[in-house]
Amino acid sequence: MNHEHQQVFASMMAGHGITEMHGLDLMRQIKMLSHLYGMLISSHMRDAQLSGSRWRLLLHLHMAEQMEQASLSPTELSRMQHVTKNTISSLLRSLEEQGLIERTLDPKDRRQFKIRLTDEGRELIRKSTPEHVVYLNQLARDLTPDEVTQLGELLHKLRVSLTRHGDLPDTYCQEKSNP
Repeated sequence: MNHEHQQVFASMMAGHGITEMHGLDLMRQIKMLSHLYGMLISSHMRDAQLSGSRWRLLLHLHMAEQMEQASLSPTELSRMQHVTKNTISSLLRSLEEQGLIERTLDPKDRRQFKIRLTDEGRELIRKSTPEHVVYLNQLARDLTPDEVTQLGELLHKLRVSLTRHGDLPDTYCQEKSNP
């Protein structure tokens, strides 16, 4: 929203007795940052043909392997990614087509699948993760360590506020290791 639009909108809201716009302003900034982050990550990961969500899914599978869990179910992955089962199915299908993951029947429940990395997926995540972390650090390098800490604390406080005032369960968006 440009400045003129903001003034017109503020005038409309003032007609309803609403003069504070901090919630709207904050959510607009977050949405713009989210969009910008998505564009930057897509561009950065283009060579590997990975989106940020595909990379995170591969990273979750790799971390599970590091913790002696050879595979995860689609349900576990959808919870970790904070996405629907339909979204996780689409992500899994594309990663499987790329040869980065494989599905196997769960030996304990033959109606369920388990997902694991292929050698190619494992190598891609091993190779791309350090470079990706360096890139993420570069994106935030204009912030001091204290500012990063302060921003993290404020974002946590906002997440708690959104959950509480949005009538969501406290467990809806718990902090997880989610690069």
